[in-house]
Amino acid sequence: MENSQKVLQKAKQLKDKVARYESLESEWEDAKVLVQLAIEEDDDSLLAEIKQAYDSVVADLEAMTLETLLSGKYDKCNAIVTLHAGAGGTEAQDWAAMLLRMYQMWAQQRGFACETLDFLDGEEAGLKSVTIQISGLNAYGYAKAEKGVHRLVRISPFDSSGRRHTSFASVEVMPEIDDDVDVVIDSDDLKVDTYRSSGAGGQHVNKTESAIRITHIPTGVVVSCQNERSQHKNRDTAMKMLKAKLMEIAEQQQKDKIEDIKGAQKEIGWGSQIRSYVFHPYNMVKDHRTNFEVGNIGAVMDGGLDGFITAYLQAASLGQLNLK
Repeated sequence: MENSQKVLQKAKQLKDKVARYESLESEWEDAKVLVQLAIEEDDDSLLAEIKQAYDSVVADLEAMTLETLLSGKYDKCNAIVTLHAGAGGTEAQDWAAMLLRMYQMWAQQRGFACETLDFLDGEEAGLKSVTIQISGLNAYGYAKAEKGVHRLVRISPFDSSGRRHTSFASVEVMPEIDDDVDVVIDSDDLKVDTYRSSGAGGQHVNKTESAIRITHIPTGVVVSCQNERSQHKNRDTAMKMLKAKLMEIAEQQQKDKIEDIKGAQKEIGWGSQIRSYVFHPYNMVKDHRTNFEVGNIGAVMDGGLDGFITAYLQAASLGQLNLK
């Protein structure tokens, strides 16, 4: 039954891809007919409609072209995204919560499902850490562009003196790998702890120890999940997360360097950020790897990340990323 579901899902994805291409082809043909009609009738009033049709074709073409850059082994997979607040207390924890909202809105706009797997509240506001799963075709392929340290510059709402603060938060992105991917984990290498869930979740929260934390002793990798009432389901999800992290270590062939599992993150602070979000003294979001920037910071915080992701994927395909 499980295998048949995978086959049906893959068939649907392929059919959807063909349907999108045929729709694009139809759009283009309709636009050409409109142009021909305007020429034959010498009708300038059709120019606005022609421009709209042309812009629509270009936008859909660019979206489909972008998908061709997603050729990585795990690009088609769901994404597991973990946010950690950097140093800075409440200000940094609030920044992590702002990023969480941004990714949730981006996922919604993309038509992806978004589910919270683990959550650790901030002391006064925001959050210390959170893990979400973004589910949909190519979710990891797109979301991997967000891996790294994100820097915020703003007048802090938590500073009674109204001073400008700089805060940092890190973003880890991993693919959700299938059960048939061979990652050997010795049960003797695992330390499994159970604890009571925290945060919103209904009457069952804090009554049963359904949350799971798994530590891989040889590497020190720790994963946790608390979104399900069932301890068994939380354990399954946590094991998938652990497999994804260990898979990255194995592929990089640096099993003795646990920092590699989190990408080129370094310290969650100065000099290691991939992107800066400036609210004061001006408005701008700039990606330091591609130099792509946007002045409408409100749109970005509302999930408008596609420009940054496109620039990243294009630069990566050409080997032009600035990773210093």
